[in-house]
Amino acid sequence: MTTKLSVNLNAVAMLRNRRDLPWPSVTHLGRIALEAGAHGLTVHPRPDQRHIRFSDLPEIRALIDDSFPGAEFNIEGYPTDDFLDLVERIEPEQVTLVPDDPSQATSDHGWDFRKVHNQLSPIVERLNRRGMRVSLFADPDGDADSVALAKSTGAARIELYTGPYGGYHDDSAEASNALEMLGKTADAAREVGLEVNAGHDLTVANLPPLVHRIPYLAEVSIGHGLTADALEFGMAETVRRFLKACGN
Repeated sequence: MTTKLSVNLNAVAMLRNRRDLPWPSVTHLGRIALEAGAHGLTVHPRPDQRHIRFSDLPEIRALIDDSFPGAEFNIEGYPTDDFLDLVERIEPEQVTLVPDDPSQATSDHGWDFRKVHNQLSPIVERLNRRGMRVSLFADPDGDADSVALAKSTGAARIELYTGPYGGYHDDSAEASNALEMLGKTADAAREVGLEVNAGHDLTVANLPPLVHRIPYLAEVSIGHGLTADALEFGMAETVRRFLKACGN
């Protein structure tokens, strides 16, 4: 199975937003990424629009529809009414629901499925009716009962939060422990029929072990590390490096 790469454009947008200027262009760099072989684009619009702006979304949707019809658009966010209305207008192929407060700097934990199962189920049903695949952000805790509850919401996938794994970049023993916990959670998800995505602090260095441990990994979405590498290697070459790290 090929692990697909979705390029998260939030860091590009954050750099653009430092000035009242149209560069770097989010859609142009998205085009470069897709031309280099990325399988899709990811954004996480927040209410304060501190990185991706709501006005970016129709442009990214049009870029994919007009020039890369085989690619996917993934929109992440906390499922407020405003967020749900937004994704229903844009119609991404995938919606990744995250539990973080909109004011957080970045997502840093998964859903507590025991607490929010009843909250998420009608939301997932609403998005499924519109033909959007739903992925739920999940902690790598190895809890088989938890992922079974995620499945019972009607979601098609979970996205494993790989922040702890990425955070052990200078401690191979702890990274190995974190990787095994990711693997156990992924195995439990697969057992109940969920597909598995992953994202957060993934790099060219730590992707190959992850894909080796979870060979059925459907997709990774990567923003910060990929954008950092793009400053050194350029976007196109960086995408090719990450694709190779994914086993493509």
